[in-house]
Amino acid sequence: MTEVNDYDGFARDYARNAETNPYNALYERPAILALAGEVTGRRVLDAGCGPGVQAAQLAARGATVTGVDLSADLLAIARTRSDGTFLQHDLTEPMPFADAEFDLVLSSLVMHYLADWVPTLREFHRVLVPGGRAVFSTHHPVMDLRAAGTDDYLGTYEWEEEWPRGGRTMRMRFWHRPLRAMFAAFEQSGFAVSRFVEPDPDPAMAESSPRDFANLSRRAQFLLFELVR
Repeated sequence: MTEVNDYDGFARDYARNAETNPYNALYERPAILALAGEVTGRRVLDAGCGPGVQAAQLAARGATVTGVDLSADLLAIARTRSDGTFLQHDLTEPMPFADAEFDLVLSSLVMHYLADWVPTLREFHRVLVPGGRAVFSTHHPVMDLRAAGTDDYLGTYEWEEEWPRGGRTMRMRFWHRPLRAMFAAFEQSGFAVSRFVEPDPDPAMAESSPRDFANLSRRAQFLLFELVR
């Protein structure tokens, strides 16, 4: 049976898809980079950096980037994209960084893999300078309901789906949680919510992927938060 969330086994196929997939390239990525804002001279932690697409763009904008990810194979790809520091790390564990080491934590489409947000968010809080920000994207809980084929919005539970990648199938497992559980985790972690974004697709998608553009113009797929320490 295919291993669940096997990013090492599918690293190259996943990396190619993540760079060009319209849901990434023309929807989530522009939104999270816009939320990150001006990063010149900032110390940025890319938490769950994957193949390093965001890390490379942050570095190109003048940030000093440190990326962490659980997948050694994705980290190897990330190191080819930019000169940042890339470390293997499980975000459910304490991070190997000093207190107040970063100005910004960015985490792209990672949190929905975690059963409990609070330990990870507390680590984000710890490694940020006072007044520092954490910006992250995650599954919109309404999207989870559609994909999981359930009407249980208020529960917190695992669900699975399959992704076709490079002629093979990735078996993926995620955690659904309602907005009230997300906001409770922010409060328990010491963060204040500064912004909450349900992004629109980039207008360029209307020409390159009109069906996806029509879908994302009506249905939220992801949501983004800006948290302040």
